[in-house]
This record gives sequence, structure tokens and C-alpha cells, in this order.
Amino acid sequence: MLSIHKSITSIASFAIFLLVVYVVTYTLQSTDAQDSKEFSSYAFQFNESIDLYGSETRHSRQLRQIEQIDEDDPDLIAKKEENEETTMCSPGLVLPLWLPQKNLSMGDRCIRGFVYFMLMIYLFVGVSIISDRFMGAIEAITSIERTVMLRAPDGTKQPMRVRVWNETVANLTLMALGSSAPEILLSVIEIYAKNFESGDLGPGTIVGSAAYNLFIIIALCMVLIPTGEKRRIKHLRVFIVTAVFSIFAYIWLWVILSVISPGIIEVWESLITLIMFPVTVLWAYIAERRLLLYRYMNKKYSVNKRGVVVAGEHDKDEADAELGRRASAIVAQRDNAYEDARREYITLLAELRQKHPHADLEQLEMMAQEQMISRGTKSRAFYRIQATRKLVGSGNLMRKIQERAHSDLNEVKAQLHRIDDDDDDDEPTRIYFEPGHYTVMENCGEFEVRVVRRGDISTYSTVDFETEDGTASAGSDYVGKKGTLTFPPGVDEQRFKIEIIDDDIFEEDECFYIRLFNPSEFVSICVPQIATVMILDDDHAGIFAFAEASYEICESVGVYEVVVMRYSGARGSVIVPYWTEDITAIDGKHYEGAHGELHFTNNVTEQHISIKIIEESCYEKNVKFIVHIGTPQLAPDDEMIEQIQELEKKPYKNLTELERVMLLSKPRAGEVTSVEVQIRESQEFKATVDKLVAKANTSAVLGTSSWKEQFKDALTVIPADESEVDGDDGAEEEIPRCVDYISHFVCLFWKVLFAFVPPTDICGGYVTFVVSISVIGVITAVIGDAATYFGCALNVKDSVTAICFVALGTSIPDTFASIIASKQDDSADNCIGNVTGSNAVNVFLGIGLAWSLASIYHMAHGTTFNVEPGTIGFAVALFCAEAMIAISIMMYRRTKKSIGAELGGPVASKWTHASILFLLWVLYLTISTLEAYHVIKI
Repeated sequence: MLSIHKSITSIASFAIFLLVVYVVTYTLQSTDAQDSKEFSSYAFQFNESIDLYGSETRHSRQLRQIEQIDEDDPDLIAKKEENEETTMCSPGLVLPLWLPQKNLSMGDRCIRGFVYFMLMIYLFVGVSIISDRFMGAIEAITSIERTVMLRAPDGTKQPMRVRVWNETVANLTLMALGSSAPEILLSVIEIYAKNFESGDLGPGTIVGSAAYNLFIIIALCMVLIPTGEKRRIKHLRVFIVTAVFSIFAYIWLWVILSVISPGIIEVWESLITLIMFPVTVLWAYIAERRLLLYRYMNKKYSVNKRGVVVAGEHDKDEADAELGRRASAIVAQRDNAYEDARREYITLLAELRQKHPHADLEQLEMMAQEQMISRGTKSRAFYRIQATRKLVGSGNLMRKIQERAHSDLNEVKAQLHRIDDDDDDDEPTRIYFEPGHYTVMENCGEFEVRVVRRGDISTYSTVDFETEDGTASAGSDYVGKKGTLTFPPGVDEQRFKIEIIDDDIFEEDECFYIRLFNPSEFVSICVPQIATVMILDDDHAGIFAFAEASYEICESVGVYEVVVMRYSGARGSVIVPYWTEDITAIDGKHYEGAHGELHFTNNVTEQHISIKIIEESCYEKNVKFIVHIGTPQLAPDDEMIEQIQELEKKPYKNLTELERVMLLSKPRAGEVTSVEVQIRESQEFKATVDKLVAKANTSAVLGTSSWKEQFKDALTVIPADESEVDGDDGAEEEIPRCVDYISHFVCLFWKVLFAFVPPTDICGGYVTFVVSISVIGVITAVIGDAATYFGCALNVKDSVTAICFVALGTSIPDTFASIIASKQDDSADNCIGNVTGSNAVNVFLGIGLAWSLASIYHMAHGTTFNVEPGTIGFAVALFCAEAMIAISIMMYRRTKKSIGAELGGPVASKWTHASILFLLWVLYLTISTLEAYHVIKI
């Protein structure tokens, strides 16, 4: 895990690097000063038409030479005063000058250089924080989905979620812009600040950043892969295309600077440079889709684990037509991908259940959702934001993943159990019986009937009711009744009573009906509008049976109650034996078997057999078992048992009519004495899995939904090295350390300031995109001024400042992001696959846009846009040569059987190759610096 100590180490390394560069620069400037007067004469021959930002170094040399000459010479004294005026730093675009500018000692210059250096670091932190907000907006934009209807071969239409942005196009456009926005904007802003004249800071930063990314980031990822592991590039074709274009980009720069029109950038050259950006994106897209290599585009559409089709950048109608032609294949692919995600979720749930046997299902579901999100495919933006949050004291994104998992689970549960009372208020008034069936004993006297009102209950409502004969007759079996029910405002139910007539005659069960009719205006009668009343005779011991022959239950029911009914009499105490039998369900695995006896006391009409169902949290389940009841018998304590036993001993023909009726009144089994119970998966659990799998997307974790959430994140201190939550109930919450508080309060200004940026949920992230890139532009302008003042104070050239300081400052967040990606991803695409793409985009978009604006401006004014080919051309040529070596090393590692991957592998080989890449970067910095100070002549 990253630590804040690494951030402090980086600052210390910068400071040491600053001292070394300054000493080397000062040494280079003083090497040949043997003869004061001769050196002064040589110094005055410098070209006076030097550029605005790079002039201070030459003039400071002249001042030191003049100081060695006889101070009595009035001409030389005048020359000294003139050079003192030109030695002052020129005002920047945004940042004001630090006055005074004249007669500065070396101590003053060192102090100013240190202050500007610390200011640049603080500005780099601010750019990193707002860039992450920018990346969150890009992630929200590129994860936009749309729904298309697919027509299957059978003619049915199925909805399909389709990702609008192609992954490669998104990585090379918006994602590259998000990670390289400071470098690109710095190049454009420098052109504007210099009145559309060329400078060294912007191009130098782009080239220096490319060198750092290609050599240092890849070297670090190569050696920091855990021992025994390796990472390969998954989209090799895209990598090759972007690698070729990244090298071609710098070759093209060298050609237009030094070959076609040396020192002059013409309009067509700059426009071609800019046009190369969409060409690179298009060619990478073609390589990924195999459009020119395969006749049939078998991989034109792919489906992720959430069942979303990741589509390309096609015309909508054309894409829909292609989807329609391949509907059945895509649906099958979607189902397979979705099923894989479901299996992964169920497996996770089973593992967590074994690990946490005492946790309830909801806790297990939340832990499984956390891991599903954290295991999901992550973009470059995820790792970039993860690294920055750790460095600035905003904590680990795993906390947001945990909060998101909890939020998703609550949302899904709410959707599955929602009862929307507000919707009922908008519906028309409805009146009906609840319940619609009543079973009463003949000797019950009277019972209560309930009528309810739903919908709008704010007005008066009335409804009439009356009884109707069935097999039971009014007057002999019950007392008929009719009347009107009135519902005042706010009252949602009314009740009335019906009287039952008891007799001593044995008879079958009988029924009658109660009907609702004649509702008031704006009231409707709904089903059940007729209630059925069953009268059970109490002069018979009863018939015992199950209410249904089969039941289907879900495994989450817990304890299932199988109902045994007693009808056609309810007199006496009866014992009914019961037991279970396996079919496909296994006793002890799917349910807990049961056997015993049910005791029906006098006038009891039903009893329940309790069977515990074992929940396995299966996504799909279909097992069965049977519950049997045996022959019912009168209980030993029943008052009629002795008489019945005596009558059973007599021949039937010798029995009197009364004795025969008495024998008929003993208990007996009904038709349904066995019930089949089918255990299915929990529909709630299944729906929860489906919804949670669909929501298991890291893109939503990167965005924000409200300003409240943003300010809460800005003001909260969270441990930087917080470990992933594993769901242990006894685990203590991580407490922020001292360094977390220090990092938080140092960055508090930026956090609070950028909390005012609109959340990504507004307009799909587009508002956040525009506001963020505008803020990045402002801060980048300040960085450009601070870098120029830094070089001016220490007599360091802009080109050296760019490649040694600014390039590193803008690349530190990407460094940590790549390290995290190399450890957590199963491929190398997010580690190095985007490096070459970003390098190409930086040249084509950063330099191409800036030089296009400048060349068009000069053409409009009848002048030419001049770019000194020396330093930039040399740096470009050097980088191209070393880049070819670096890419060759990676391809060698991939094809070498003993290594087999670009990152990781055997310890000796990865450290050897990483050392070569590091030496290439050191060589690039050293030679570029020596050339900038003309120690190396070209």
C-alpha cells in the first residue's frame, strides 16, 4: 500500500535533485572563465535577440564577466548597468513578480528558487486533486449506456444495454486528456503567454513527461510486481499501434523542425500534427476491432459481466442494425457473461458464509457486493484517483466501495419491498372483502366480516351488502342479513357480524355467500366482492387432509408450516400421525426431516407441521420432498372413544340407526394425505443478485452525487493505508495517523476549493468536465509562471526546468496509479498500455494544437512562426532512439519463454531490464541538460 512517507520522500528527492541541478548549472556556466577581459569580450558577442523566457541565463553570465573588469572603465560600467536591467525576470501571465529584481545575491536567488520550487509542488498537488475530479467526470461520461431493442430469430424483442463509448477510443481521447491535461494545457498557455511565439517549457514538459512515463513508470511497474507474478498486455494490437505512433510522433517533430523547414513551423505542418491525433485514435480502434485484418468482425461487440454490450463508435442506426443481425449470439453472450458474474457472486457468498457463520444474509450480501465491485474491471481513472486520494489524505477508495455496496444493498431491498402509499392516494377508491373466505364452526354463535377501502379515502363512501344462500340456508343454518356500510373520510375499513344457527343434527359442511353491491359515486368494487363462508359441523370428529396436494416454497422461508385441515366436523380430540420422505431433497442438507403427531382438540379445525428449510443461498434450486399424514385416531382422553370401540366390536347389521350414525362420526382421512413440497431458490435473493451484479460497477464509485458528499469528503480525514474491509465483526476501525492529519490539512485548501466543482451526477458529468478542465487551465498557467520564475531565479533554462522538474511533477500521480494497477490488475494495459497512447496524444494534441494556433496567428499577420530546432530537436531525436530500445525490451520480455510477460517474471531479469530503463532516463536527462548549456554541440 502507498504511504504518505513516500510523498515526503518524493519532496526530499526533489530538493536534492534541485541542488544537484543548480550546482551542475553553475559549474557549466563558470568552466571557461580563465581570462576576465577575454571572456567578457566573448560574452558580449551573444545574440541580443534571445527569447523572452530564456534570456536571463545569458545576461547573468554577462554581469559576472563585467564584475571582473576594471571598475574604473566608464564604458564597461554603463554596459553593466544596461545588463542589470535586462537580467530581471519578465512578468508572467498570472503570477506576479517577486520584487525587487535588481542586485540579488546568491542567497536571495536560492531562497526565491526554493520558494518557487515549493510553490510548484503545492500547485502540482492541486492539479492532481482537480485532475481526479476531471477523471471522475470522464469516467461518468465514458460509462454512459443506452438501451437498444434486439429482434431475436423468433421475432421477439429484447432490451439490451449498450456502452456508448468504445474502450480504446475512450482511453486514447478522454482518458489520455484527463491524465495529460496539465502538459497539454501548459503548452497551449505558454504559446498565448509569449504572444504566440515559441517557448521551451511546454514542449520540454511534454517530451520530458514522455521519457519519464516510458522509462521510469514501466521500470517501477516491472520490479514492483509481487514475486512469482507477471502481467501481460491484453490488447497487444492497440499497444503496438500506439507505440508506433508515439515514436512516429517524435520523429515527425524532428522532421518538421530540422528537415522540411528548419526553424519554421508552417501551417500545414502544425495542422497535420494535430490531425494525427484522430488518426491515431482511429487506427487504434481499427486494430482493436480487426477491421482490416478479418473479413468477419466476430469481436465487434463484447459483453461485460453486468450484461452491458461494449459497442464501438458506429452510427446509431448502423449499430442497431448490426445488433439486430446478431441478436441471438449477443443475447447468448450476454446471458453467459451475466451467468459467470452470478456464479462468482454465489461463490463469494458461500465462501463468506463459511468464513463468517454467524453473520446474517444481509451482511454477507453486502460483503459479497464489496468484493464484486473491488474485483470488477477498473479503468485508468480508478487507479489515478486511488493514488491521489492516498497521497492527499482522502483515504482509500475501498471505503467508498464499502459505502457503495451498503447503499446498493439498501436500494435493492427497498425496491423489492417498496409499498408506495403515495401511489395509492392517487388511485381511485376501491372497496372489497378482506379476507374473501371465512371458515366458522356451527357452534360459534356469530363471527365478524371485514370490508376495506383502498385508494383515495379522503371522502365519504358507501356500499351495500347482503347474504346469499349456498348449500347453507338462511333461517336454518345462519341468520340472513343486508345493509349499508358507510366510510367517513380517513376511515379505511368497516365490520359487521353474521349469526350462525347451531343444531344437534349431523350434517355435511355447508356454505353461504355475502355480496357487495351498489357503491357510491367514484367508488369501485374490486375482487373479492363476494365472501364465502364455510360452516363446519361440530357433531362429527372430522375428516383430515392437506389443503393442497403440492406446495412450492423458497429456501429463505426459514420454517415452513404445512397446514393440515379438519373439515366436516370438529368434535372431540383427535391424533394424526405425520412424517417426511425424501425425493430429490435430502434430509439434513435441504431441509430437516420431521415426524410426530398432531393433536386436534375439540373445535380445532387446523394444525401445522413445522419443517425447517435450510437456506443455501442458491441462485437456482429445485428439490422436492413429501409430507405424509396417517390414519387419524380419537385421543385416549376423548369421551366418545369407549362407545366407538364398543360399537366397532358389533356386527354392522346388528347396529341401530343411531349407532350407525355414531360410527360415521369417528375421524377419518381425506383424499389428500400426502403433499409434495418443492423447494426453489429465493426470488428475493435471486432478484437481489441480479440487481447487485448489474450495479457492481467501479465507475459509479469514482463520481459524486451531491455537493454535500463532496464537502464531507473534503473535510474528513481518512487513513491513507486503510486495508480492505473483510467483514470481521470484531475488526476495529482504522484510526487516522499523524501523517494523515498533516497531509489532510496541507491539502485542505485544495479539497475545499474543488468541492465547489459540480458533482458528476449533474448532466452526466459534462458540467464537471468543463469546470474541471477550466480550473486545470488556470492552475497550469500559474505553474508555468512559477516554473519560469524558478528557472530565472537559479539561472536554469526553461528546457531543463521542463524535463527535470515540471515533467516529474505532472507525472507523479500517474506513477503511483500505475504501481497500484500493476499490483491489482491481471493485465498490464492499465500500467503501460496507456503510456504509449498518452505519449502520442501529448505530441499530437498538446504540441499540435499549440503550434497550430501560433502558425495560423502568424500567417494572419504576415509573419512566420519560428521554433529554434536546437534543444527541442535534440531532445526529440534522443528520446526516439531510447524509446525504440525500451519498446524492444518489452517485446523481448513478452516473447522470451522464460519471462513471457512485459512486467514481473524472474527476479534477475526484471531488475536487469528495469535498470536498463532507468539508465536510459538518466542518460536522457544528462545529455539533454548538457546540450541545453552547449557543452554538447549539435
